[in-house]
Amino acid sequence: MSGQYSSLIVLVVFFVIFYFLFIRPQQKRQKETAQMQANLAKGDKVVTIGGLHGTIDAIEDNKVTLKCNGTARLTFDRTAIREVIQKRANPHEKDKAKEDESKGGAKESE
Repeated sequence: MSGQYSSLIVLVVFFVIFYFLFIRPQQKRQKETAQMQANLAKGDKVVTIGGLHGTIDAIEDNKVTLKCNGTARLTFDRTAIREVIQKRANPHEKDKAKEDESKGGAKESE
């Protein structure tokens, strides 16, 4: 009877270890990848799963058009984007930074 419980406990411990070492990290990576692919924007520099580097030129529902080499435009599934190398700079943030600098400079000169 004691042998049955000990083998059951060992089985449960192996399952818990397997879950925390393999299943949970994989789910976390999948969630991060899905979020990254959902937040793609025109102008982002990306790398596809095939290793192609390009800049997002257009985004449709499940398709992304990349501009490569300045002239070539290639269409991929959104899921083919592996990573975003550089997010497009938000032009509104630059304008806000310039306004803050000009306001700060005016206060210092007064």
